[in-house]
Amino acid sequence: MSTTRHLVNRRRRLATTPSRTAETGPEPVAGSTADPATTTEPDPPAAPDTATEASIDADPAPEALADAPRARTARLRITLPAVLCALTVLLGAVAVWAFASASSLRDEPARQNAALTDIGGTSEVKGRISEAVGAVFSYDYASPARSDRAASTYLTGRAVQQHKDMLADVREQAPKQKLVLTTTVTESGVEFLDGDRARLLIFADQSNTRTGKDEETTYAAAMFAVDAVRRGDTWLIAAIDTFTR
Repeated sequence: MSTTRHLVNRRRRLATTPSRTAETGPEPVAGSTADPATTTEPDPPAAPDTATEASIDADPAPEALADAPRARTARLRITLPAVLCALTVLLGAVAVWAFASASSLRDEPARQNAALTDIGGTSEVKGRISEAVGAVFSYDYASPARSDRAASTYLTGRAVQQHKDMLADVREQAPKQKLVLTTTVTESGVEFLDGDRARLLIFADQSNTRTGKDEETTYAAAMFAVDAVRRGDTWLIAAIDTFTR
């Protein structure tokens, strides 16, 4: 009786309990070891993302960003005094050179130019040479001797022959065309004045009149330089430069 009840209870348990074989497979035999091939091993740890680590390493720390302006300011504080010192030395060298150059100009008599300081002497030579230019570069066919006297009075050295060459055509054509040449100095400037020597730049107007049957007058402007020398109380024209080569 008890045996029959035990069998009935066992069948009920087997009918209501899930099969262990379906869930866990066959039970291992006592004393045996599990198959290494079927043993589940834990997954290996994932490899770190190298790109992420590189980006993290590349980002500067907040402290480094905060120290950057201070580092630049420190460099500026070091560089600025050096630059100012170099500029001071340079300006000092230029000042010394300028002072030395000015002293050499004052000490060399050949480089002294009284035209910059001697107002009376400059005015005198301008007046005398302007008068001389007007006399020697004017010509009247009716009185050629006047031009000759002016040349002998105001010309010396190379200027004598230069004047003859410049007025050669006028002298030749004057009797035929009854020419009257008049030269008037409109402006002059003393370029150089040193004792008895001077150089002047001359601006002049010239009128050339034919006084024949058909009177005709032409006008022209002239610019040239003259070298002048003083003989006693008179300034003479020593050379004429028309700036032609």
